[in-house]
Amino acid sequence: MQKQSLQLDHNYQAPKTLIDNAPVIILLHGFGSDENDLFSFAPELPDTHHIIALKAPIPMKPYGNAWYNIYFDAADGKFSDIPQAIASRDLISNCIDEIVEKYKADVTNVTLLGFSQGTILSFAVALSYPEKVKNVIGLSGYINEELLKENYAENDFSKLSIYTSHGTVDQVLPIDWARKSQPFLENLNIACEYSEFPVGHGVAPQNFYELKNWLEKH
Repeated sequence: MQKQSLQLDHNYQAPKTLIDNAPVIILLHGFGSDENDLFSFAPELPDTHHIIALKAPIPMKPYGNAWYNIYFDAADGKFSDIPQAIASRDLISNCIDEIVEKYKADVTNVTLLGFSQGTILSFAVALSYPEKVKNVIGLSGYINEELLKENYAENDFSKLSIYTSHGTVDQVLPIDWARKSQPFLENLNIACEYSEFPVGHGVAPQNFYELKNWLEKH
């Protein structure tokens, strides 16, 4: 299948086998990166899936993109632009609908794989619109409750599974934030596997191996 037109620029790798109703993995990059970053994972991801790496909508200077701005000089430390983040949450949700329609992907088998800001948005989309997402793989991120839809706790999460991991020496997003994710999710009766690795703000090789094994089981 050829690359289709979506609301967001993206990279695309077609499944090697079944095209119609194939599952899809949507990659969401971090702050200041672009659609090429996580797409480097594509050759190592299941070749039975559509692999789509979306490009965040906010251009940064001199290069890179963001899902929402972070104001590092805010008086209270890092400050996330919540309205922008919520707009990106809904933009990603709409892109899922487009992907399912235009790529004829399996509506019941959508995986979001995010890194950092992309993880924060993956959690926000899955918890706000769980009917659209089967799996979340969240790398080096955390759950920001300000990005969740009102009354999200009343959603049906019975078909949602989550794998999340974090570096123990992450200098960008503190591991204490990430450690809150598993109890938060389990309180919503969401199946969650959480791992830590002795790295900074990045993905260790053993981390990638573990998430691949997790994905094969889900």
